[in-house]
Amino acid sequence: MDEARARDVLTRAGLTGPAELLSFGENAVFALGDLVVKVGREAALLERAERELAVAGWLAGAGIPAVRAAEPAPRLADGHPVTLWHRLPGAVRPAGPEDLAALLRPLHALPAPPVPLPARDLLGGVERWLRLAGEAVDPADAAYLRARRDAYAGELAALTPHLAPGPIHGDALPRNVHVGPDGPVLVDLETVSADLREHDLVVMALSRDRYGLPVAEYEAFTAAYGWDVRDWEGCAVLRGARETASCAWVAQHAPANPKALTEFRRRVASLREGDPEVLWYPF
Repeated sequence: MDEARARDVLTRAGLTGPAELLSFGENAVFALGDLVVKVGREAALLERAERELAVAGWLAGAGIPAVRAAEPAPRLADGHPVTLWHRLPGAVRPAGPEDLAALLRPLHALPAPPVPLPARDLLGGVERWLRLAGEAVDPADAAYLRARRDAYAGELAALTPHLAPGPIHGDALPRNVHVGPDGPVLVDLETVSADLREHDLVVMALSRDRYGLPVAEYEAFTAAYGWDVRDWEGCAVLRGARETASCAWVAQHAPANPKALTEFRRRVASLREGDPEVLWYPF
C-alpha cells in the first residue's frame, strides 16, 4: 500500500475532503477535519484495529489520558481496516521522556482490563514484514532475521520479570505521546498488551543505545518512572528481541523507499557484527 492507495481507501470508506498525511508506517494516518483516520495495510490487521478501539474505551473509563475513538468499530474498505479518532488539540511542545514516564506509571498500575489483551507478540510481525519486503531485501538477511527471531522467542518465554506483569503500551516512545494544552496524552494504542512491564521500559533503553537519545534524557525518564530496566538481568534478551523486530519492521518499506533499504542493511550488518553501539536512524 502506498499513499495513493491509502487515499483511495479513504474514499471507499466514505471519507471525503482534504486529507493531510501525518505518518505512514503500519498504518497510513491522515488528518481529516476534526478527525484522525488510520488506514491499515491489509485485512489481517482488522482484529488489531477492533482491539485498539476497545482499548481506547477502557482507558477513557480508567481515566488514563489517551486518544479517544470517534467510532466504536472499524470500517472495512476494500480489504483495509479504517479507524476514526478525535483529533487532538495542537501540541504546545514536543513530548519528552519524562512525559512518557508520567503516563506509563498509572498505566502500569492498572489491573487487568475487561478488554481481552494479548501478550506483547514482539516478534510476531517479523514474518509479515519480511513477506512485504519481498525481493527488495537480500534473502540471506531475511533468513538471518528469521533464525534470530526463533532463537529469541525461546529466551523471551523463559524470562523472570522484576515488575508485576500487566497492561502495557507496547511501543512506549515519546513520539507516541502528544502534549496538548491539558497535558500529555498517549496515542497509537494498537500494541497495548498484557505482558512484562519491562517491555515498555526497554524501548527507551534501546533509544539511548541505538538511536542517540542523550544520557540526560534517559536519566530523566528513569527518574520519573522510578526504575532503570538496565538493572534487570533480562534486559539484554528483551533488547535483542526488540532489535530483531525493529530491523524487520524497516524491511516492509524497502520495496518503495531506497532510504528504508539502506537503513535495513545498516541494522542487519550491526546485528551480524554484534556491535551494540552502531547508531540506527529512526524511520
